[in-house]
Amino acid sequence: MLLQNSWLVVLTEDWQNGGFGLYVHWPFCQSKCPYCDFNSHVAAEVDESRWVRAYLSEIERYGKQTQGRTLDSIFFGGGTPSLMAPETVDAILTKARETWNISNNIEISLEANPTSIEAGRFKGYRDAGVNRVSMGAQALNDADLKRLGRLHTAKEATQAFDIAKKNFDRVSFDLIYARQHQTADDWRKELSTALDLALDHLSLYQLTIEAGTAFGDRYDHGKLAGLPPDDTAADMYDITQEICEAAGLPAYEISNHARPGAESRHNLIYWQYGDYVGVGPGAHGRITVNGTKQATETYLMPNKWLTEVEENQTGESLRNFVPMVDQATEYLMMGLRLSSGINLDRYEKLNGAPIPSLKLTQMCDDGFLIRQGQNLLPTQSGRVLLNAVLRELLV
Repeated sequence: MLLQNSWLVVLTEDWQNGGFGLYVHWPFCQSKCPYCDFNSHVAAEVDESRWVRAYLSEIERYGKQTQGRTLDSIFFGGGTPSLMAPETVDAILTKARETWNISNNIEISLEANPTSIEAGRFKGYRDAGVNRVSMGAQALNDADLKRLGRLHTAKEATQAFDIAKKNFDRVSFDLIYARQHQTADDWRKELSTALDLALDHLSLYQLTIEAGTAFGDRYDHGKLAGLPPDDTAADMYDITQEICEAAGLPAYEISNHARPGAESRHNLIYWQYGDYVGVGPGAHGRITVNGTKQATETYLMPNKWLTEVEENQTGESLRNFVPMVDQATEYLMMGLRLSSGINLDRYEKLNGAPIPSLKLTQMCDDGFLIRQGQNLLPTQSGRVLLNAVLRELLV
């Protein structure tokens, strides 16, 4: 019985293999981009004092459920968090410090759009404790920026980067490729231009047409012209790997590249299947409470979330227990996005059984996976075809 109890303790503390983070969702934007399917909304006026009180209330509530933990990262996402007043960010960070122990090397990231980057505002974020900025540039030429519905120009994007670098040691850049009328050579030149900015982290996403977005509607009606064919998009992915690798920013995840040591610690918590608290409209979370992994969701609409927090002291719309076998599946799906892969012992403890050896052997023989001791790593081909690889492993 003692051995069984010890085994259970190991399982209940599984989240420690991935760390513990806080995600804060700010749902407001200046405009809605036509490709975006995130929970973002345009509002003429925002009463930040009400929002601050709601965020602090939610942090306090989750703090009571996760007492004694050390917080490894905080991430302000959205929406456009760089529209928040620095005082709002400062209040949230102060509350987080009062609620949890703070890691000595905590990463505190804030997403920003070039149109909302101001020197004074960014100094305020830095003084509040933000130490990393993720900039949503998306493109580096004006024609494509206009097609993407962005409000900034390419020149404004580089100027914003300069402001960010003066305030923060760590600045990440987001770009989208396989855009309308874009060629592989166009992408090669644009990516090289981005790398000339002396970046240490790049998030590079292929444009995907999501249902329910303006681009999705246009695509359904045959009005989204010039999208590159699949083989050109695949060439762009290969170019991305080639150029970033040569520049010293290898892929550590399917869409993310970094110099060694500059990886996004917050996103690694997701991919390494740690625990994270999600507050704000539409935020998701995974927290282990009383030995059980629980999935949390919040109300999507900003006013609904705000009212529920004010009147019922919770913004959660749903909380479900995550069975062990589902935890194993989630760990596999998230972990194989990483170039470092997963630990097979950890998977087996969560799943109660190992991945069948015949499947592992076949996937390795086919060049999609590499086994190094008890670590299972995806090859570049495996990351490209990850959904197919997962289907084989999870059947």
